[in-house]
Amino acid sequence: MQGNWRILFSHVCSTSFLLLWIFVGLNVVEVVGSQQGIPLSVVKLWASAFGGEIKSISAKYSGSQLLQKKYKEFEKSVRVEEIDGMKVVKSLAVKMEEMFRRKAEATRRLVEAAEEAHHQHEDNPDLQYEYFNAVLINEVDDEGNNVELGGEFILEPNDHFNNLSVNLSLSVVQVPTNMYNKGVYSWSHSYNVDCCYFVSLKFTSSSSPGVKWHPDEHGVIGFDCRNRKWYIQAATSPKDVVILVDVSGSMKGLRLTIARQTVSSILDTLGDDDFFNIIAYNQEIHYVEPCLNGTLVRADRTNKDHFREHLDKLFAKGIGLLGEALTEAFTILSDFNQTGRGSVCSQAIMLVTDGATEMYDDVFEKYNWPERKVRLFPYLIGRESAFADNLKWMACANKGYFSQISTLADVQENVMRYLHVMSRPKVIDHEHDTVWTEAYVDSALNDKSGPTLTTTVAMPVFSTKNETVSLWGILLGVVGTDIPLQELMKLIPKHMLGIHGYAFAITNNGYILIHPDLRPLYQEGQKRRKPNYSSVDLSEVEWEDKDGILRNAMVNRRTGTFSMEVKKTVDRGRRVLKMHNDYYYTDIKGTPFSVGVALSRGHGKYFFRGNVSLEAGLWSNSVALFGHRTYCNIEEEHEHRHLTQIQAIKHFMMGQRPHFKCDRELIQEVLFDAVVTAPLEAYWTGLALNKSENSDKGVEIAFLGTRTGLSRTNLFVPADQISNRDFLTAEDKEGVFNADHFPLWYKRAAEQVPGTFVYSIPFSTALENKSVVLASTAIQLLDDRKSPIVAAVGIQMKLEFFQRKFWTACRQDINCYLIDNNGFILVTEEQAQTGLFFGEVEGAVMNKLLQMGSFKRITLYDYQALCKEYAGSSDSARTLSDPFSVVKWLLTELVIFLLEFNLYSWWNIDLSVKAQRSRGKTMMVPCDTEYPAFVSERTIKETTGNIECDDCVRSFVIQQIPSSNLFMVVVDNKCDCSSRHSSLIFFFYTLDTFEHNESLKCERLKFQKDRKKPESCHPFHPEENAMECGSATRFSSPLAAALLPLITATISR
Repeated sequence: MQGNWRILFSHVCSTSFLLLWIFVGLNVVEVVGSQQGIPLSVVKLWASAFGGEIKSISAKYSGSQLLQKKYKEFEKSVRVEEIDGMKVVKSLAVKMEEMFRRKAEATRRLVEAAEEAHHQHEDNPDLQYEYFNAVLINEVDDEGNNVELGGEFILEPNDHFNNLSVNLSLSVVQVPTNMYNKGVYSWSHSYNVDCCYFVSLKFTSSSSPGVKWHPDEHGVIGFDCRNRKWYIQAATSPKDVVILVDVSGSMKGLRLTIARQTVSSILDTLGDDDFFNIIAYNQEIHYVEPCLNGTLVRADRTNKDHFREHLDKLFAKGIGLLGEALTEAFTILSDFNQTGRGSVCSQAIMLVTDGATEMYDDVFEKYNWPERKVRLFPYLIGRESAFADNLKWMACANKGYFSQISTLADVQENVMRYLHVMSRPKVIDHEHDTVWTEAYVDSALNDKSGPTLTTTVAMPVFSTKNETVSLWGILLGVVGTDIPLQELMKLIPKHMLGIHGYAFAITNNGYILIHPDLRPLYQEGQKRRKPNYSSVDLSEVEWEDKDGILRNAMVNRRTGTFSMEVKKTVDRGRRVLKMHNDYYYTDIKGTPFSVGVALSRGHGKYFFRGNVSLEAGLWSNSVALFGHRTYCNIEEEHEHRHLTQIQAIKHFMMGQRPHFKCDRELIQEVLFDAVVTAPLEAYWTGLALNKSENSDKGVEIAFLGTRTGLSRTNLFVPADQISNRDFLTAEDKEGVFNADHFPLWYKRAAEQVPGTFVYSIPFSTALENKSVVLASTAIQLLDDRKSPIVAAVGIQMKLEFFQRKFWTACRQDINCYLIDNNGFILVTEEQAQTGLFFGEVEGAVMNKLLQMGSFKRITLYDYQALCKEYAGSSDSARTLSDPFSVVKWLLTELVIFLLEFNLYSWWNIDLSVKAQRSRGKTMMVPCDTEYPAFVSERTIKETTGNIECDDCVRSFVIQQIPSSNLFMVVVDNKCDCSSRHSSLIFFFYTLDTFEHNESLKCERLKFQKDRKKPESCHPFHPEENAMECGSATRFSSPLAAALLPLITATISR
């Protein structure tokens, strides 16, 4: 009975608001025409009427008041605690350390198995091997028969491997195409650890579990495992390298082409712990990058790409004076080593030339003998061997290796040989150094589920036989094991970090391992990687830390705290949340990584523990749990991997799986939320069954989520009639609980005043016919500032339904807009303007609001952006030479847009058209961008203003809609100010674009952030055989083929 009276009272209130609104609206023309300006009191009545009705609808269908009441009923049985950030981060570090330790131990067992298999092996030339080409497995010809080198190879999707189709009984072996055309083999074995690889020093790579290899877009497999960072880092120590390139006249034509490719291949073998420079020489010394004269730079992706661009500018002329070039190289290495800024480990000179007329022993005696700390690796370009003896002598006299490269096809194999020479000291010391890579996407194996970020732990495999005199008998290869970073994220106690809190980890070089703001792909739904995705620095996402205090402390593996005000973007960069974060960080033992936790002040610093009996709260059909949050570990046993988290919890609570490893604390909290939120099911069902409610089907979905990842939904219309079907599905990345963030509607509701709703149009649907409006509000446990946000509820309603509620008042002679707190339009007479930024439509009014302080402009930066660059235009080249024309060139020749931060369209259409006139080749290039966001000032609820025009004054009123994040803006339509006030123009620009001053560009190349050098270093060893310097005995194909099955057989035992 009380419920009926409540509903009746709600209808009466809504009707009263509506009648009042209509009455006022009918008289608006007379009011506006009778006096100058728009009466604030009238607009205030409109806003109050609309706000009251829309809040009534939102509260009613979301059940927010009922849920708030239910949590209040349990107020006395919960305990609010302040989160101890340091305790959380140390606990997380221990969990990550344990995971990494298990992976490292598994890798070490593989190393031991490989070394034992090699030690026991005796070469048998008559031994026959059965193999399959894994590129051709399961392929048939036109007659339905298996193609040659193919065969039946059972592949099944496996959740443990990111739903990749694998074979747990077979591994695959890959051979680079340029070495052997029957490149991929399969061996039968038993497999008990995660994805791993064994890469032999010469050409073979065994990976397990077995998968089908896919060619690239050109139909080939160019993948060479020996170019992978985990292989290079495990095989050698960090190094400083100077590459000398002969550009004398004899190097013209094909020789210079081969030389360029040789240098490029050398760059491929350098990693983030290495440093380098390239010098071209003839009768003079030419630094390929002139501004880096006399120094070295880190071999990261950006620097290597920069030098590759300069290689095409090399041309051959004159005579070659190698002595001066060698002197310069030795001097650089000596001076740079003394600064302590390089690898402070191995050093090498790579000499790319078509000959040397003498041995230059005077140079070596002065700079490198007798210690011979700098190795020399000559690469003789061309078929002539007249100078081979001189170059080989130079290699042998300086602990290097001589190679001759006659064709482009010879480049790769000959370049790779130097790695195994530099690995000699490590092998003689028999140090199985463990190396870890940065985050990367393994593009060698394509699967339908998309790219997965991974880190790899790797160790070298040595020969235990007495073969230290043989180049090929020392290092057998490298073993690596992958760790999907999604597994790390499952360890994060997200329910303990608050709505805006998050965990992150970085490498010893400051590169991000995991972070919610890391964006490795071009665009949502696309699988293309950004060029520099694996070397995004922490300072590029936590950019408010201008002095690098947080980054440097973590790089140096310290334990401590830090705090700063931050601006976090949401909704693909269109909106910004300002907050104060406290950071807690420590190192992860046994790895080069550090982990941190960020907690936002306010409600984000508090956590509560519920205490209820374990009732059947999870048995409802409408309840769901976030799939990437680990309540129970179902991955350890294969037969459990088909279970959902809810099923696993049920089995655990009923005692059916007592050996499950479940998080009891998290389960206790999620069951508490399940019990408290259960009454909403009956409430929503009652509304849905009441035919008099929602007769026009304006409200489509009700939903809720809690801090433990529990969610409930209810449909008020049939599923096939829902306007936005992506909402609350995996397609809506920001709208669902994810491994590193709460849903967008949850985050934004938490920043509103308790009891108010936040309204928005999902940008993915703003310009479609089937558009919707989302409304959500946060539920607090207590009434004070220390109260944590326990849940959020909301509804999805049709945009047309929402707009119809607004259009009762506004009439002629005025323009009415409904905008949100970030300045985006929800309601306007022009349907095409829905979802646009208000400044595009009413630039003069938006300018005035900014001047008056009703809105604030916030400058944001994106250091992971991509710019679409139009190449091949002579005009653009000329423009760059004129610093005063940079802005004009930017607007007319370079269209800059962010694929993920596509905030506002170009507001001046003419400029957009001009920018697209270039029909040359386009490419996406990394760039640093600056762009604006806008936020309303909460303390200003209402204001009026006038804009002076030529012969009239244009007035406007802005009034906040009560209990919401919305504003009604009413603008006088009689006065036309377009001749004096154009649209407010804000746009992105690249920070790099304005840095055309060569000195600034050079300083940026030279600048090196703090890094933690690897602890292990093996530069040289007095016992190594330096005479193996150019005529190495090849590692035989039969031995490599025999070693792999022996290794896998040993593992299976």
